[in-house]
Amino acid sequence: MTPGEIRRLYFIIKVFLTYGLDELIPKIRLTWPLRFGRSFLFWLPNRHKDKPLGERLRLALQELGPVWIKLGQMLSTRRDLFPPAVADQLSLLQDRVISFDGNIARKSIEDSLEGPLETWFEDFDPQPLASASIAQVHTARLKENGKAIVIKVIRPDILPVIKADVRLMYRLANLVPLLPDGRRLRPLEVVREYEKTLLDELNLLREAANAIQLRRNFENSPMLYVPEMYPDYCRENVLVMERIYGIPVSDIAALEAQNTNMKLLAERGVQVFFTQVFRDSFFHADMHPGNIFVSYERPEDPIYIGIDYGIVGSLNKDDKRYLAENFIAFFNRDYRKVAELHVDSGWVPPDTNVEDFEFAIRTVCEPIFEKPLADISFGHVLLNLFNTARRFNMTVQPQLVLLQKTLLYVEGLGRQLYPQLDLWKTAKPFLENWLHGQVGIPAFMRAFKEKAPYWAEKLPELPELVYGTLQQHKRLQTSIEQLSQQFKQRQNNHRKSLYLLGIGATLFISGGLFFMTNQAHLSAWLMGAGVIVWLLGWFKLK
Repeated sequence: MTPGEIRRLYFIIKVFLTYGLDELIPKIRLTWPLRFGRSFLFWLPNRHKDKPLGERLRLALQELGPVWIKLGQMLSTRRDLFPPAVADQLSLLQDRVISFDGNIARKSIEDSLEGPLETWFEDFDPQPLASASIAQVHTARLKENGKAIVIKVIRPDILPVIKADVRLMYRLANLVPLLPDGRRLRPLEVVREYEKTLLDELNLLREAANAIQLRRNFENSPMLYVPEMYPDYCRENVLVMERIYGIPVSDIAALEAQNTNMKLLAERGVQVFFTQVFRDSFFHADMHPGNIFVSYERPEDPIYIGIDYGIVGSLNKDDKRYLAENFIAFFNRDYRKVAELHVDSGWVPPDTNVEDFEFAIRTVCEPIFEKPLADISFGHVLLNLFNTARRFNMTVQPQLVLLQKTLLYVEGLGRQLYPQLDLWKTAKPFLENWLHGQVGIPAFMRAFKEKAPYWAEKLPELPELVYGTLQQHKRLQTSIEQLSQQFKQRQNNHRKSLYLLGIGATLFISGGLFFMTNQAHLSAWLMGAGVIVWLLGWFKLK
């Protein structure tokens, strides 16, 4: 480790211990060395004994920086895994991280746009509207038309902190393969994917492009509204977008106060997610409650408003199909199909015993499905499935990590809005319709429409292409015949060489036998001839 990495590791340990988070270490035999080692760090006592665990955890993650804050944001959505006191505190990491000075933000904007802020904006508020792990936002108005906007600014000096934490993650990832079953987790690829995600978030030009794409995908949608971007004012560390007005999706009391249809709102969250993944193959991968609002308009027919598109994910055609078929098979409790799909997709080795894999999945899932569907947590199903698949050497799929995280966000959010949410019942019709559209006449017609312009362009060239193909085939046939003749010639030469080598060796051995019978003169001739013939065969073979 470099001195910088050692300092950062010590800082992480120090923060965890001074906030008393060592009490989270389970008291089991396996963790005994960690608990014993804690006693040697006596100069780092818990300095926040007066604060509850949830608050201490939030403050520690906040002090450690963006990598850890992102972890806290994800954990805050899993209210089925954490008590309310902890989940409530972690939810504050979504948009209430300690802000930096508004004057620093103003200077950063002016440096990026290369001019005084008043040239383009008016009513700039130095007090941030919200502050998160990577950036914070300030309100203003466009000078040209008076439209209300927000300006997002990247936190100063954040890149070195992120890089230091990622380097430590790489160090730990290099150790994971040394553990039993560690290679299956593909830790380096997972860390590499996470690093890419974090660095992408630091480029606000990328976020603006993502938002423009998603706005186009959901234009005039009754489910999701994506704010307008103003790319003329966007830079790598500054983003300018339309200001939106809505109720934070985590503010259940405010949503209920305006008689929001909570069941429809929860179901639409699931539909928005699956639409992005399967219809568009372009999904918002940071859907924690701090980035999701609900419009004040039409509470009986609610519409989401999404912000912060720094992290998006996509799947290729094969992964989408396998994933959709896996979901459908799970919904139908067709475990044989699930096992076969895992083998076909390459997620488990091709020599996996499908019958054994099917039985293992059935053993895990059947007790879960005995509960009412509304009581089943998809997060728990995934966890149990991965634990089972691990025994069959299932490798981690880095391209699915963002999807898994986002699905857990969506389920946590949906159950918070409407605890009776039946994720399975909501998703199954969508997936069945999508799969139906991928096969048969509808899929053929869609593919024909997509390819028709290309075919129309190439049609005049068809006679020439056919003639060229025939000529190429003729030349190829001639080349094959020439190669065949050369190969036969080489075979003949090789056979002759081996024949000469055999004769030479025979003569040499015969000369040796004559030497033993005291016929030295004849022996010399035979051995000499044997060497000459053998050398001729050897040179011919070369």
